[in-house]
Amino acid sequence: MKACNQCGKCCIKYGGADLSVSKEEITLWELFEPEIFAYVKEGKVWFDPNTGEPMEQCPFLEVEKPASANSAIKYTCGIYLNRPEDCRHYPSLVSEMIRDECEMIEISDLNNPKRAQTKLDILMQDDR
Repeated sequence: MKACNQCGKCCIKYGGADLSVSKEEITLWELFEPEIFAYVKEGKVWFDPNTGEPMEQCPFLEVEKPASANSAIKYTCGIYLNRPEDCRHYPSLVSEMIRDECEMIEISDLNNPKRAQTKLDILMQDDR
């Protein structure tokens, strides 16, 4: 399994208004992170603070400027340390990585998904 290359597929696919957040996260944002809380509406995220309309993707997903014309686009999280638990726990299963075409997956992972899952669990232990 490769290290994350910041392709953004997970954030683009799952970072919209249907991302689930807990009441505790929302309360913490309300108290300590008002710039994040501004995008919460009726216990859900991500809503435009000006219009109240749901956003198609996370407003904190940032595109890094490519180092060169041949460089791949990389994405970063503007609220990484305060991101929702759903974001912290992704990816949790090799099968979802395969389904989502995660670029961390290697052919050896496809050939031995049990070993790949063990690698993933070790890799993600600090985030979960």
